[in-house]
Amino acid sequence: MTTIAHCRSTSRCGRFQTMVCAAAVFLGKLIGWLALAVLPMLLFAATATATAAGQVQPEPTIEAASPPLVKLPETIKQPLALDRFTISYWVDSSGQASFAEAREQSYNNSPNRVSLGTSAKSTWVRFQVVNPASAERDVFLQFPHAYHNKSLGFYETDGKRLLRKAVIDLNAPEDNPYLYKGAGVFSFQLAPGEQKTLYVHSVSYSHQWFELQLLDAFHSKQALVSSYTDSALIVGILIALVIYNLLLYFFASKRENIFYSLYLVSAAIWIALSYGLLSGVFEVYGDTALQFHTSLMAFPIFLILFMTEIFKTKLHHPTEHKFLQAMLALLVVAFVWSLFDIQAALQPASSLAALMMVVTLSVGISLWLKGEVLARYFLIGHGFFVFFNALAVLYYKGMLGFHYVTSHGVGIGIMLEALMLAFIIAYRMKLLEDMKAVQEELKLQAATDPLTRLYNRRFFYAEADYLLQRAQSEHYPVSILTLDIDRFKQVNDTFGHAIGDRILQELADILKGSVRESDIVARFGGEEFVILLNKCDFRAASKLAEQIRVAVTKHAIELSASETMSFTISIGLTEVLLGKEQIDDAIHRADLALYSAKKAGRNRVEARV
Repeated sequence: MTTIAHCRSTSRCGRFQTMVCAAAVFLGKLIGWLALAVLPMLLFAATATATAAGQVQPEPTIEAASPPLVKLPETIKQPLALDRFTISYWVDSSGQASFAEAREQSYNNSPNRVSLGTSAKSTWVRFQVVNPASAERDVFLQFPHAYHNKSLGFYETDGKRLLRKAVIDLNAPEDNPYLYKGAGVFSFQLAPGEQKTLYVHSVSYSHQWFELQLLDAFHSKQALVSSYTDSALIVGILIALVIYNLLLYFFASKRENIFYSLYLVSAAIWIALSYGLLSGVFEVYGDTALQFHTSLMAFPIFLILFMTEIFKTKLHHPTEHKFLQAMLALLVVAFVWSLFDIQAALQPASSLAALMMVVTLSVGISLWLKGEVLARYFLIGHGFFVFFNALAVLYYKGMLGFHYVTSHGVGIGIMLEALMLAFIIAYRMKLLEDMKAVQEELKLQAATDPLTRLYNRRFFYAEADYLLQRAQSEHYPVSILTLDIDRFKQVNDTFGHAIGDRILQELADILKGSVRESDIVARFGGEEFVILLNKCDFRAASKLAEQIRVAVTKHAIELSASETMSFTISIGLTEVLLGKEQIDDAIHRADLALYSAKKAGRNRVEARV
């Protein structure tokens, strides 16, 4: 039984939001554990394809020094999948050196995975390859991360002459046989015992980092199939979180849901761009791809907006709010700058990211120390973000080596933080629902009789006035029953107040079980009860009143194992004259009917028109 239509809809909405909240917490945890289980298994692989190579005229020159030598497997039956070998590189600070000039320079030895920072936009790489097998070998030199380059060149020499070259302009990638889904691929042949020297010219927009691989045809195709599995998985989970969060916003209408969704969208775009998924699926390269790096400036903006909203810093933590606003202003300036000159805006991006991490982490710690319940969960998620992004910042600056964790640090950090932010939203919804439940319980206690759990007189009058207005406007009948227990004082005197209380409670249960959800049952005091029957005329009310009377008469209260007792009630009823009287007038007429029932011998129903 509930009160009236608007109360029922509020109650149902509360129950539904509680169900959504519980689902939010469960799904947030489920997605989090699944992602944390899968992330360590993500594999970083290169893409490849076999391409035909065009011949150019030989060009006689002399090597400046002996490059590192990479020795292929001894026999042709052994697989070729070299992803760890030594190369040498030279940074062309002018960016104008020709191949002839580049090969005369002094090179520095390095692993084949390298990050050189922002001061090495034009970098030349060289190494020697020898085939010790007794048969000719087809070799595929792959540059898996060509998608972030401005241009890429491959040069094949026999140590003295330039035999072949291939240049990829990422701003004009159409029909280039050396570019496949973001990977640069250069195939060449080595006769038995033959040795060749290879050069690679990598021109980046900002940060110079790359990886080289030497593969046979089988492993080249295998790398192609699994090129972007990890980034696709991360982006897929982020998109799922966006959809999930928008559903939460639909039911909760909280601004933090919008900021979180925008954070996820901008982060997903940047991850798809930075790890090759955007180029692999949509073939977006060069200057066009570079412009998408504005998302790098966008997602920290939405993260800070999320913090200000979820922690209500403007209202409760003004000092922390000022720091967040200052950081937000810097990020907005960087974002606007990136719209006009993305390449220049990316130069300080790593330093700005480091500053953002310091500010947000410091604010999180401060809020935690001040007792913010959600701050500790934020610090866990943001701690992951800061740790992995710190690795990425050092990597992009050339201070850490090329590893999967360092090269994918931003993506991993975003992923883990996004999952924790989803949990924070779900947990906050639970806290709000708990607070709402407490408030509803307090309201219920103020509106109900503590003994019978029926509504009290004050609540009855408030709801009855609303119901009568609605009944009058929608033209349906309303009836009133008043009743009390016959000779209740005598029962109390004979059996004691404990039994009297039991009679009141069990009568309340009978009344609640006899009416509909749209009706109101209230205890007015002592043994007096009033029932408002919604959409019930005089005839139906008379029938229901008689049913209640009979049910009470048949009800027995067990006093002991061998002794029971029963009691009776008298009922007065009337139909409300809508538009002609107030609720007090109708109750008064029902009371007069009740007095008539008492005078007529009790345990009966009387009516007044």
